[in-house]
Amino acid sequence: MTRRSHARKEIEAALQYIAANGWRIEVGGSHAWGKIYCPYNSLACRCGEFCISCIWSTPRNDVNHARQIRRVVDNCVLHVKSQ
Repeated sequence: MTRRSHARKEIEAALQYIAANGWRIEVGGSHAWGKIYCPYNSLACRCGEFCISCIWSTPRNDVNHARQIRRVVDNCVLHVKSQ
C-alpha cells in the first residue's frame, strides 16, 4: 500500500530517504502529519528515546525540518553499526 505524499517537497525527499533506510512511515495523528518508526526498536538504542519521531505537516522551516528527520535516521546507533 502506498502512502500519501507530503505537500512540502523537501520533507517528501527526506521521507523517501527514510523509507530507503528501512524506517516505517505512518501517516496520520492528532497534530502531526505522521510518524516514523525505527526498524530496530531496541532499548539498547539510546533507551528507545529516538525510535519514534513526528513529521509535521506545516513546519516553520521546511529545509530545517527535513534535515532534522534525516539526522534522526543517520544518528541511529544500531543503523550506524549495521552499515
